[in-house]
Amino acid sequence: MEPIRKALRSALALSLILTVCLPLGGAMLGVGLGFGIVPVWAIGIALMVAGFYGCPIAWVGYGNKRSLYRLVQAVEEENIYTVRELASQLGLSEKEVRNRIDACFNKRYLVGYKREADGLVLNENRALREREHGAICPSCGAKFDYKAGEDPRCPYCGTRIEMLK
Repeated sequence: MEPIRKALRSALALSLILTVCLPLGGAMLGVGLGFGIVPVWAIGIALMVAGFYGCPIAWVGYGNKRSLYRLVQAVEEENIYTVRELASQLGLSEKEVRNRIDACFNKRYLVGYKREADGLVLNENRALREREHGAICPSCGAKFDYKAGEDPRCPYCGTRIEMLK
């Protein structure tokens, strides 16, 4: 859940900063115009524009991330895995839940799960590069397994095993 929490924190910080930009920019514009300080009112205008246009967009983005956070929370903490149950729990349509699940997968908020029919299941697939191989030690005759990519040595006598290419 850490990726979605991190994205949520940064979206909240951006939203708060842009919210402060609007009144701060207004104050700087007033002070700059009142005292005739051109750089102050120019910065004030820039802050007002950023706050005026950026603030609503940032808060909508935060709200969208918040709804994705709730979905990830329902999956990871409440162990709800079907679209029907998620829709019931979150008060959304099944179509909207499917769209949000896709968004969570695309943004890598739901790691370790895969979609199967109309639900989620744990991804228990193993990486191919971690495939285990069997070997027999030429020195002591012991049988053992090693993972591909590792240096195959006998765990009993330490003899290095030649890998076939």
